[in-house]
Amino acid sequence: MTAPVLPPPVCVEDYRRLARLRLDQDVWDFIEGGAETERTLGANRRAFERVTLRPRVLVDVSHCDTRTELLGAPLATPVGIAPTAYHRLAHPEGEVATAVGAGTAGALYVVSIFASRTLEDIAAAATGPLWLQLYWLRRREVLAALVDRAAAAGFRALVLTVDAPRLGRRHRDARNGFAIGSGISAVNLDAALMASAHRADPGRSALAVHTAEAVDPSVTWSDLAWLRARSSLPLVLKGILTAEDALLAVEHGADAIVVSNHGGRQLDGATASLDALAEVVDAVGAGCPVLFDGGVRSGTEVFAALALGARSVLLGRPVLWGLAAAGAAGVAGVLELATEELAHTMALTGRPGLAAVDRSAVVLRKGL
Repeated sequence: MTAPVLPPPVCVEDYRRLARLRLDQDVWDFIEGGAETERTLGANRRAFERVTLRPRVLVDVSHCDTRTELLGAPLATPVGIAPTAYHRLAHPEGEVATAVGAGTAGALYVVSIFASRTLEDIAAAATGPLWLQLYWLRRREVLAALVDRAAAAGFRALVLTVDAPRLGRRHRDARNGFAIGSGISAVNLDAALMASAHRADPGRSALAVHTAEAVDPSVTWSDLAWLRARSSLPLVLKGILTAEDALLAVEHGADAIVVSNHGGRQLDGATASLDALAEVVDAVGAGCPVLFDGGVRSGTEVFAALALGARSVLLGRPVLWGLAAAGAAGVAGVLELATEELAHTMALTGRPGLAAVDRSAVVLRKGL
């Protein structure tokens, strides 16, 4: 029997349905799951249900311009790609396909430290800006070598994830005894460092074990001076949810901030990213760009985050859906669809340029 011919995706959620048909259950749970009861995972989505748009009329919206700039790099869209690990779990070409898709869409791509393709191969395929995401490894010399490789390959910034001194308790992965299969690995780190990520153990996530072994939980604000001295690349801190930490980030030399709760995968019960966004933006002012991720599934939701002060909105799971569904073309499709929806929302709210997408465009109601 021939497989049914599915219509082309008309919204980001359509890519989710296509991806589900192509991925094994344990990989699907790894991508989709959150921490513990997945309360924060759900809160990220529910926050957007509390956004009301305030449209203006009789504005010339014959052209809506989504172009922007971030840390000196021109971009066709403020929609970018958040760092997620092991893209070869979703598609054989992995991060190389993701980089091609990002370039097609004119989007920023933040590459994970646990990428399953080499930094050099990803950079060779990229036509748009790349940033490298880092965890603070116990072996500082390994971290330093990776930073040097990123600079040599043409990466334009370092993104230090600061909300994961240990891995969140991800019940789906623990129940599945999830481990990374032998044919896929974090190829930018040496095999000995990554060995525990491949050891399946019923009732435990191999990634939680690996994180406990590899990531340094003792790092503090004062350690950032070492990283800033080690590299001239701009430093972005990802995982900020409070005004207090936003101010400390700026004080310690961060060039940008990502408001993020790790897609609901770390601290269950943490605030929804959208609820933290305005607080962080107000704390740092115009001098420090604020990026955003957490639960975005449409261009209208991108619009809401931009209106609350984000300079760029990063997609995580939806990019993996696109990658699983159609490789590089699927990644480009997700990004382009979200950008088209953003432009559509800009037109119908009477805001033809991103500078006009400000807090007057939305109301965010308080909620539980």
